[in-house]
Amino acid sequence: MRLFFCFACIVIAACFIYAEYKQKPVPALIFKGLASFCFVMYGFLTAPEGNPIAEKIVLGLVMGMIADVLLNMRFILKNGKPVFLVGILVFLIGHIIYLLAIFPMISNPIPVIIVTIILTALLIKWIFSKITAEKAFKIFGIFYIGAIVLLNCTAFANLIRTPSAFTVVFAAGAFLFLISDIILILNTFGKEQIFRLRAVNLSLYYIGQLLIATSMYWL
Repeated sequence: MRLFFCFACIVIAACFIYAEYKQKPVPALIFKGLASFCFVMYGFLTAPEGNPIAEKIVLGLVMGMIADVLLNMRFILKNGKPVFLVGILVFLIGHIIYLLAIFPMISNPIPVIIVTIILTALLIKWIFSKITAEKAFKIFGIFYIGAIVLLNCTAFANLIRTPSAFTVVFAAGAFLFLISDIILILNTFGKEQIFRLRAVNLSLYYIGQLLIATSMYWL
């Protein structure tokens, strides 16, 4: 049953991407919600019972599912900006929950925080030079990018300090999540929206979430 939800997530996500390509927002929203529900169920069934790290990761997956639905609702509602911002906020909460799951594994957080600040500043400077967005989106973007960069720095610090199947797979998932978000931002707020970049963004996102869910198998 656990693997069923993993494969179902992949198949339904492909249906979602195809529905977006055909510009059918309602079926796309339904497929996206179902695909995200599948990675939540996959994570829930993979998580070892009573493990505090796994409990937080599953909660992070749930936040991702909620954010997924909110983000695509902007294509259906007349004024989609507020719900889009709420979706980003829910994703931010999800990243923070993932961070709470793995940050205690770090023995010395100071170098990780320093590297995060430097990388976030460089990444934000580069992204803002490529896009045009309203002030509200940029403010949200700064906190969001900072959170996911910190998540990645923490994940790779754990991988270096205590290499294991869990730290390897979780770090891979977090990295794909980061790349997916960068592509999403550039494609959404750039000069033109290119569907193939949207497809890459979504594919990396679902693979990233599935890897994060899979990592719990080794907890």
